[in-house]
Amino acid sequence: MEQTLIILKPSAINRSLVGDVITRFQRKGLVIAGIKMMQLDEAILREHYAHLVERPFFPTLLRSMMATPVIVMVLRGKDVVAVVRSMTGATNSRVAAPGTIRGDFGMSGQENIIHASDTPENATVEVARFFAPEEVFDYSPATLSATYADDELA
Repeated sequence: MEQTLIILKPSAINRSLVGDVITRFQRKGLVIAGIKMMQLDEAILREHYAHLVERPFFPTLLRSMMATPVIVMVLRGKDVVAVVRSMTGATNSRVAAPGTIRGDFGMSGQENIIHASDTPENATVEVARFFAPEEVFDYSPATLSATYADDELA
């Protein structure tokens, strides 16, 4: 099964939304393969957001992402990158559709609750950036057979 990286940002931590967001992923049928809390530093953020380092808003992004610890998760499931991206909604929370995480919980483009990998290739890189191999678990919860048809589990 495919996996993706999720970061519950300081805006989710500060607003006590962690349980609500995780519950949505679990109710969808996604498997939490790894989860931990960590304090991000400038080095890892410069690596993670390398494509944004030269943008004028990057210093604001750094301050925002280091405001509190974050929760990083590896989620697993069929087409999980696309599923999670659909669940998170548009980056700017003000235009994110109702029913999405950002649409329901956010009002900001910057303080937008969550990061989710945008491609399976980037997910592989991002998971390796935040998790050691022994921190990601491959198991099948009992609910898997009620979540997927037999041919989808292959």
